[in-house]
Amino acid sequence: MAEETFWANGDQNQDLVLREDRISDPRPFDLAERTAKFGEAIIAFAKNVPENSITSRLKSQLVGSGTSVGANYCEAADCVSKKDFKKSIGICRKESKETRFFLRMIAPAEPSLKDEARRLWKEAKELNLIFGAIWRKP
Repeated sequence: MAEETFWANGDQNQDLVLREDRISDPRPFDLAERTAKFGEAIIAFAKNVPENSITSRLKSQLVGSGTSVGANYCEAADCVSKKDFKKSIGICRKESKETRFFLRMIAPAEPSLKDEARRLWKEAKELNLIFGAIWRKP
């Protein structure tokens, strides 16, 4: 069981378990988990992008759209109507496409991160295709 700490509630010896990583596939079937892992990967990637006048805005936009994919999927899972669900899935689709755009912009701004940006871009594309298929489903 892999444990991650989030914060210690006053007691530094007591760790909070966020989740158990039982899936070895880097792309979990559980879409909620997959989008959460994608958001975490976007945050980790953004931490490696050096801060300068060009990348500052790109990083902010990337983290916003990349983490919004999972947040909107969580919202879609709790929708009470089909119309509301379709709207939330449509937002997931748009956010994944926006994430692809900002990854594309960061690659020329910081060429040393091009390979990692491409890997994340491919995952964003797959998520976009998945959400597109869900959105088009009658």
